[in-house]
Amino acid sequence: MALIAAAVLWLGPASAHATTIERVVSPGGIEAWLVREPAVPLIFVNFAFVGGSSQDPQDKLGVATLAASLWNDGAGHLNAKKFNAALENKAIELNFSAGRDHVRGSLLTLKENRDVAFDYLRLALTAPRFDTADVERARAQLMSQVRRQSTSPSSIAILRWWETAFPDHPYGRPVFGTVDSLPRISIDDLKAYTRRILARETLKIAVVGDIDAETLSRLLDRTFGALPAMSELQPVADVNPQGVGHHVFNQLDVPQSVVLFGGPGIARTDPDFMAAFVVNHVLGYGSSSRLYRNVREKRGLAYKISESLLWLKHASIFLGDTSTHAESAGETIGIIQHEVHRMAESGPTEKELAESKSFLKNSFVLGLDTSSKLASLLVQMQLANLGMDYIERRSALIDAVTLDDARRVAMRMLGPGLLITVAGRPLDIASKATGN
Repeated sequence: MALIAAAVLWLGPASAHATTIERVVSPGGIEAWLVREPAVPLIFVNFAFVGGSSQDPQDKLGVATLAASLWNDGAGHLNAKKFNAALENKAIELNFSAGRDHVRGSLLTLKENRDVAFDYLRLALTAPRFDTADVERARAQLMSQVRRQSTSPSSIAILRWWETAFPDHPYGRPVFGTVDSLPRISIDDLKAYTRRILARETLKIAVVGDIDAETLSRLLDRTFGALPAMSELQPVADVNPQGVGHHVFNQLDVPQSVVLFGGPGIARTDPDFMAAFVVNHVLGYGSSSRLYRNVREKRGLAYKISESLLWLKHASIFLGDTSTHAESAGETIGIIQHEVHRMAESGPTEKELAESKSFLKNSFVLGLDTSSKLASLLVQMQLANLGMDYIERRSALIDAVTLDDARRVAMRMLGPGLLITVAGRPLDIASKATGN
């Protein structure tokens, strides 16, 4: 129980760096990437299906989130109370979540409970009950969350950024739905979404722990084999974020203003991605970044500020956030714009490039210290088609980024400027903030 409560399988930096990934294909053709780790009797499974909120019907936003919250809440012959008790009695953790492009799940179990844990996963995927009382309880919880978001400065800034960047596109719609759409979702809608999305066609699986390939092969067919072969996905168009160069203000009577800023990114499959990754680190990722130094360390305008690359299935963006006193919002935005413009014009220095490359290589290995992190990475590698040898190739890809590459890509990515959304009392923005 202590092992499950910790939910970790310690690999250590040396072990993670030398990770051996096995490609396991079941007799039924279901593939998984396996990392055997017999040191601790735990098995961690991470998996994903293409789908997510981008597949929500436009008039019933929140279907994906609501369905995912119910897949482990009663299945087969077990109602919610009995299903959750069965998991708890065997110290099994089973979770699902929905994002914009995918629904993801995870299973954590002791080796001794392996077979029954995979059986419960099978039931959750193939025979969720969606009993009326459970659906209404989950709906009420989600409605409460959506109402809280409607008054949260952070949530408002996030929602406004996405809807401005992606108007008339599924990415611009709230992942959790709205107070108007959630009541319209029926049990039949939840069943239809589950049937359309949970299919072997788009399934990606990673397993880390004390299990061999032969056993896993057998369990793959037993667990996932009854799913439909093909999904029924609605087409989603590729899209570029809009609104660059604009400020969107959301007046709220709160002491701090939340600022979201971002723009077009670089696709994960783009040859320039790794250069963009390095540039992004210099600009806005971590305590050594330009934004952190200039906004927090030098001026104390914010407790934190960060910026990251995000690659979606149909779009790529960079996105950052911070919060600051209302009186400092304009100054903070001005500094962000200045640093983004400076990076676009000149790129990183040679010293910044070398330090960033060193950090990105060393921190990657240190970040693979648990089974959950490693399994999640392996699924992400499959979704992005990076290849099974990506972990071994990654350092060389970073080393190959030259100063000329970084400067060229900085202009390509950051040159267009920023879409900025602000939620709070941005008292001084009109006089101090200027566009790029």
